[in-house]
Amino acid sequence: MRLSRYFADHANAYDAEINDLVSDSEGKNILEKRLREKRSQLDFLVLMMEDSPEMLAAAFHQGFRFNSSAKMDQFAGQQPDALPGWKTVSQVAVPVTWAQPMIARVLQEDGGDRFLCVAAVLEYLYTRADPEAAARAAEEEKENEDEDSEEGRDHGADSDGDNDELNDSDAAKPDLEEAGADWLQDQGFDRKE
Repeated sequence: MRLSRYFADHANAYDAEINDLVSDSEGKNILEKRLREKRSQLDFLVLMMEDSPEMLAAAFHQGFRFNSSAKMDQFAGQQPDALPGWKTVSQVAVPVTWAQPMIARVLQEDGGDRFLCVAAVLEYLYTRADPEAAARAAEEEKENEDEDSEEGRDHGADSDGDNDELNDSDAAKPDLEEAGADWLQDQGFDRKE
């Protein structure tokens, strides 16, 4: 997956925003409490959707279920103006029940349609950065690539004479932390050693 410059920049800000919400000064996990507070401030946060989209997007944290990583990867490679619109994106980033009234509220705002696409992509990227989620996504992608490889073998060699078989030993690693680190490295981040 190749991130557009927009999503590369804003994904870091979104990650930081979510991480700030996770725990208090004593280290207690208070994410749900802070998310409820943020969601109650929706009318104020919509004012920030253009300048600081991560502030409003965080209110939608855990508000989407993604049914196609390939499509979401494609969306993450686009600039916001090139995204197909919320009606299309919502078929891939399906909102959970509690998020639907918030979505209806955001759609009342100028730019709300585009913002919801951005929020869905930011949440998707956040879930992909999670080592466990990254490992699950890597397994899904490997299964899809294996299916493509089988189709390639059925149709012979490709144009440069090579079979489409995978030689990716990293996708088979059981260590979730390693899988997450591999994924982040593929996105252009330096590996932590």
